[in-house]
Amino acid sequence: MLHITDATTPDDFAAVRQLAWTYRDFLASLPPPDDVVTTFAYEPEAYAKLLDNLETLHAPDTGAVKLARLDDVPVGCGMLQTIAPGDGEIKRLFVSDAARGSGAGRALMMALIDAARGLGLTRLLLDTGRPLTKAQRLYRSIGFQECDPYWSAPDNIAPRLVFFELKL
Repeated sequence: MLHITDATTPDDFAAVRQLAWTYRDFLASLPPPDDVVTTFAYEPEAYAKLLDNLETLHAPDTGAVKLARLDDVPVGCGMLQTIAPGDGEIKRLFVSDAARGSGAGRALMMALIDAARGLGLTRLLLDTGRPLTKAQRLYRSIGFQECDPYWSAPDNIAPRLVFFELKL
């Protein structure tokens, strides 16, 4: 059975970190030119520091860290952070190969949207890689629409990304 929970314990955060590294490995396996996004956004040392600070970056008063478990096995994660008054950003949504097709991605997204509403956010933003068409279909099916970039991506990165927003 699929369960989505807030990551709250050290074991929860360890599972999220492991999933986030698996996510990075997946992105790094994309062929050129899409691998440039991983080199830019997921440099190992900086990514390790970021993952060490999940509890602060996505603290419950301004964000969330969600963990998906399928039959008590961690299979997915997603994060929310407030980036401006009224605006939140979804980060590092990932579902392991073992859980693809289980509804874990949609369930994580809905839990993150509920968390955003609970924080009083009025708009959610996210970006994803251009080749990740299944993720794009999921976001569109939930109501996200393509938008202009909401952060200044370098010229060699911006064409490799698709930006989305959802008005809450």
